[in-house]
This record gives sequence, structure tokens and C-alpha cells, in this order.
Amino acid sequence: MEHAPAWLTNSLIYLAAAVIAVPLAKKLGLGSIIGYLGAGIAIGPWGLGLVTNVQDILHFAEFGVVLMLFLVGLELEPKRLWNLRRPIFGWGSAQVLGCAVLLTGVAMAFGVSWQIALVAGLGLALSSTAIALQAIGERHLMPTSSGQAGFSILLFQDVAAIPILALLPLLGAMSGGNEAAAHTSTGFEALKIVAAIATIILGGRLLLRPLLRWIANSGTPEIFTAASLLLVVSIAALMQFVGLSMALGAFLAGVLLAESEYRRELETDIEPFKGLLLGLFFIAVGMSIDFGVLWKSPGLMAAILFGFLTLKLVVIYGLARLMKLPFQERPVFAVLLAQGGEFAFVVFQAAAGAKVFSAETASLLIGAVALSMLLSPLLLVAVDKLLLPRWAGCDTPQLEEISEQQEAPIIIAGFGRYGQIVGRMLLAQGIPATVLDHDAEMVETVRAFGYRVFYGDATRLDLLRTAGAATAKILVLSVDDMEQSLKIVDLAREHFPQMQIVARARDVTHWNALRDRGVMQVEREVFESSLRSARTVLELLGQPPHEARQAAMRFRRHNLELFERMYPHRKDRTKVIAVATQGRLQLEEQLAQERQQQAQRRPAGWHD
Repeated sequence: MEHAPAWLTNSLIYLAAAVIAVPLAKKLGLGSIIGYLGAGIAIGPWGLGLVTNVQDILHFAEFGVVLMLFLVGLELEPKRLWNLRRPIFGWGSAQVLGCAVLLTGVAMAFGVSWQIALVAGLGLALSSTAIALQAIGERHLMPTSSGQAGFSILLFQDVAAIPILALLPLLGAMSGGNEAAAHTSTGFEALKIVAAIATIILGGRLLLRPLLRWIANSGTPEIFTAASLLLVVSIAALMQFVGLSMALGAFLAGVLLAESEYRRELETDIEPFKGLLLGLFFIAVGMSIDFGVLWKSPGLMAAILFGFLTLKLVVIYGLARLMKLPFQERPVFAVLLAQGGEFAFVVFQAAAGAKVFSAETASLLIGAVALSMLLSPLLLVAVDKLLLPRWAGCDTPQLEEISEQQEAPIIIAGFGRYGQIVGRMLLAQGIPATVLDHDAEMVETVRAFGYRVFYGDATRLDLLRTAGAATAKILVLSVDDMEQSLKIVDLAREHFPQMQIVARARDVTHWNALRDRGVMQVEREVFESSLRSARTVLELLGQPPHEARQAAMRFRRHNLELFERMYPHRKDRTKVIAVATQGRLQLEEQLAQERQQQAQRRPAGWHD
């Protein structure tokens, strides 16, 4: 029996490790990155030893970071990128230089030569683009001020890697006493860099769009996918040839295609490959952690690891304060940028090759970076569970709770997007209402628009009394949280039975719970707007407006009746599914009959 090829065996190992470790890590609340890193440690040379060619895998897996930066570039049109130039080069340079100067100074204070201290400081100042952007995406932080700032700094770091690498031959030659050769080599490298970037920009402007158009016209989707990958691979190979960041080149290509008509198709084609290769990258990082160096010098490794993490946290947190980022976003922002980056691997390996320092020193620094990448997601979990809950109420407007007795006939609990519509309509009719909301920022915002909103938590009996619940006729319940909503209903039913309740339900579970408490006036928050959208779709398909309206109204009546029929069986899932299925089939038959009757009533020669 023949042995399986090595690539097949390795693929089986990687996929099995990821499938086991990632869901387990997410179940424990640690996130997918920890799962991938843990899988890499488990199957690597210092774990079960199932995979040994770690460096080859790491170099291949770096392509996942390349694809990620290409997709990020597709989301940034050149105009938007130009608008980000100040945070990129302003805050980005402040972070890299601030961290590098502090790290270099501390290393020199401990007796390290200035060449080694400078390279170590510059390399450790860089952050992991892969981990940071993955965490920003998982937390939906990109639209926030901290997400934009973090992205700008990460982008500058990719740019900063160019002069850092160009500096290494000079430092190596200075260590060997051959400065003239270093200057010549550096000048030639700079010329290659300029030529490569010019090729990407001019090629992207003049060649890429016509080429993609020609391939798209061939009518073969799989070839377009192949062309998308070929594009990114070619740019990565070009940047690798001139000694630059492959991710930076891919990002530039993405920006140049951000305004292209093929932008969405490129995203769709590349996204699956990006996810798989990025996971493989994290697995490779886990495998690359040299625990032999750790066991040999555990004290020195711990000092480097916690020393550079602490120094970077101090600098980046101070930078977050200068940038005036929201108080609650600063810890996450600092942790995201504090760990070492994948490009530090390249810097330290190149520094060892240029004889700036020994291979043993490079292994020590690379090990510290890899461990920091493992530690970073754990620090984020600690920040989420220990720090942020304590800071949740900090740096927000402090408002006094409602204290004056109110007498309006209507109380609105919750003044978000749902409650505001109700309140504005009542105000337009001249009907007074007492509005309560426990979000201080929301209260401040709507007060600025002239609305009379009181700060208060409607789940508290004393505040409901002050709001006039003892004499009010109607309670409009529009809070977001289902648990709070039901608690308010229980309070109102027990202490203020004269109030009728008009409630908002987020979903079927919420609707059933409200009905269990005797609330009959319940509206699902997106039901009516969804019906209007469905009506519009029917009209755009050519159905006459009155028929689309009748179909929507019929569906509305049927759906409300169906809810009433399912309600008695709400605790029997099998019965609920059976009732829902039967109701759907009945509606389809009724609407089919109506369409047939309408078609028969239309005059001869009618066309949609």
C-alpha cells in the first residue's frame, strides 16, 4: 500500500487541528485566533511533532495576510485613502518612532550595543496586521474612531518596513567596517523600490481594468477567480523580489481597483482563500514558536516579552489619549497594537543575515514576537471580561435621574429608533408624553434636537411612579433589551393595572413572552417595513400596484392569524413547525388562486 503524499498528510493535519481547536477556543470565549495558534503549537515541533517544515509553511501562509490587505485596499478608494493621509503618516509615524525610540533607549540602558538596540527597537515597534485587523473585523470596530486609527497606524507600519529593511545592510556593513558598500547597496535597493511601486501604480491604472474586462467577457467564472489570484500573486512576487512588504503591494493594487466595476466580484472570489490562508498563517505562527530558546533562557525571554509589551502599551495608550479616542476604546486599541508583528520575523532574519546580530539573538527576538502574538488575544479577553465592565459608565455624560413628578397621559420607555418615531408622531398631534431612556448619550443627543427626554431606568418602580405611571393611560414599551422589556411589563401589570401597554417585540420569542403577560398590543419592529419592501419588489417585477398592495395585505392578515394559531403551541416545537408549514401552504394556494382569477378578469391583449 502506497504512502499518502506529504502535502495530503499535512493538509489533513492542518484541517483537523483547525476544526478541533478553533470551535473549542470560541466556545471558551477565547476567539478564533487563539484556536489557530493553539492548534499550531499542538501539531508543531514542540508539540506532537506532526509537522516539521515550519518555515516553508510560514512563508506560504503569509499569503493569507497578503490577500487580507488586498481586500482591505478594495474597500478604500484613492480619494478616501488620501483623506486618511494625516492619520496614516501623523499618528502612524508617532507610534512607530515613539515605540522604537523608547525600546532602543531601554535596551541601550541595559548595555546592548546601539546597532542591535536600534534594529530590535524598530522590529518590535511593528504590530501584527493579521491579528489586529482580524480582531477589528470580529469586533466590528472598523467604523469606529479607534478602528480607523488602528488601521491607519498598521498601514504606516507596512510603509515603514521599507526603510527599516533598507537600513539593515548599512548597519551590517558598519558593524563590519564597510560603509561605502552599504551606501552603494542601499542606493540600488532604493531604486528597485521606486521602480516596483511605479510599476504597480501605472500598471493598475493602464492595464488591470482592460485585462479584467477581457477575462470577464470570456464568460468563465473560474478563470476570473484564477485571474484574481494571479493578480495578487504577481504583485506579491514583484514586491518580494525588491525586498518589500508583499502585503503593502497587494494593498496598493486593491486601492487602485477600489473604483473598478469588478471590485465586488474580486472580493467574492478572494474572500474564501483569504480566510483559509489566514488561518494557516496563525497555525504556522504557533508552530514557529521556538520553545527551545524559551527553555534555554526563560528569564531573558520573559524580560524581553513583558518589557516590550509594557513599553508599547504605555506609548500607545498615551497616543490614544492624544488622539482623544473614547475612554472605553483605549484599552482595546492599545492591546491590538502592542504585540509584535509578522514583519518582525523578516526584519530579524534579515538582520541576522546582514550580520547586525547573531542568529541566536534573532531566534530570541522572533520567539518573543511569536509569544506576544499568542498572548495578545488572551489580553483582549482579559480586557473584555475584567476591565471594560468596570469602565462601562466612565467618560459618559452624567445626568440626574428624573425627579420632578410628571402627569402626561402617555409614558414612552426607550427613545431609540423605534420610540422616536412614536414620540415624534404624538408630538406632531399635540399629545404630551413623558419619555424615559437610561442611555445618557442618547438623552444628551435627542435633547440637543429639542426633545424633552428624561434620564431614568424604567425597570425601577420609583422612577415609574415619578414619571406618572399611577395616572398615565398608556405605556409605550420600546426598549431594546428583551429582559428589561419583560421586567417593565411585570412592574406595570402589578402596580399600575390601569395602564394599557403598547409594546415592541424583537422576535417571535419576545412576542410570545409579551402575550404570556397579557400584552395584546404588540408590534414586531421590522414587520411593516419588510412588507412595504416586499410590495416594492412585486411592483418592480411588473405587478400592478393595487395587486401588489392586495398581496401584501393578504400576507399581513394571514401572518397575524398564523401567529395566533401558533401561540397555544409555543412550547411544542414540532407542533409549531407543523402549524407554520400548513399555514404557508394554505397561503400559497390562496394567492395562486387569486392570481389566476385576476388573470382571467384582465382584458384581452393585457401585458405586464
